Amino acid sequence: MSWLTKYVRPKIRGLLKRDVPDNLWTNCTSCHQMVLVKELQRTLNVCPHCGFHMKVPVAERLEWTFDAGSYTRIELPKVAVDPLGFRDQKRYTDRLKDARAKTGLDESLAVAHGKITGYPAVVAVMAYEFMAGTMGSALGEAFVAAARLAILQRSPLVIFTASGGARMQEGLISLMQMPRTTVAVQMLKDAGLPYIVVLTNPTTGGVSASFAMLGDVQIAEPKALIGFAGPRVIEDTVREKLPEGFQRSEYLLEHGMLDMVVERKNLRETLGRVIGLLTAAPPGDVFTETLPDPEEPGSEDNPLPVN
Repeated sequence: MSWLTKYVRPKIRGLLKRDVPDNLWTNCTSCHQMVLVKELQRTLNVCPHCGFHMKVPVAERLEWTFDAGSYTRIELPKVAVDPLGFRDQKRYTDRLKDARAKTGLDESLAVAHGKITGYPAVVAVMAYEFMAGTMGSALGEAFVAAARLAILQRSPLVIFTASGGARMQEGLISLMQMPRTTVAVQMLKDAGLPYIVVLTNPTTGGVSASFAMLGDVQIAEPKALIGFAGPRVIEDTVREKLPEGFQRSEYLLEHGMLDMVVERKNLRETLGRVIGLLTAAPPGDVFTETLPDPEEPGSEDNPLPVN
């Protein structure tokens, strides 16, 4: 046996078999360039090559939105797990179990309350990582709970949207969440409280056709896909070529659908500034007065106070 076989080959094999962490690199979903995961964490999941704002898990979104250590997650109402007994390639209940095990979330919407640059606020975050952020009965209940909490605390409601639309496994029950969430938004408006929407990539389907487009202030992240149906579906339907980027944030801002497009690194400060302009409360103040139920008969005679 030569020295090449006995000494050199084992050393080369050792170098080739050296373990490399699987999560060291990732690819930008827009420009497809390789990016270090640590670099993405530093840039808040924004590609350093093309500036594309990638999807953000719920936990990180809450950390980046609230002041450090100032927020508390709330427990959301329970709903029927599988109201239709639906099954496609696998049972709906099994899909829910898989999503919960993978994400550590109970559903596609999380709600927390805390402070944004010193102002009290209730924040709801849609979890695209949970079954593509689809809207079912649990999301509807969670949204109504968030609105009621905001009214109870006399705080604005901020929601970050990210969704593929209605959840087909719940059929008509999913579509019923569109009017339910719309009523919840009206409750906020009747209470004189700001409702601020931050649209992220992507926001589509029944979500964009309901509560995602009803904000007092409509904000979006750069280059976010926002619309009801996808571009290919629309082009096949109208048989015409659509304008370049017509469902992206910048196009919608230019045509009056949005109030502003804000980079992720500036979102918290922008939200704080908007909340300060829309409320009379100085930073740190929390309203604690007892309020009448906006759904209670006769509440028109005893209207809710307006900030």
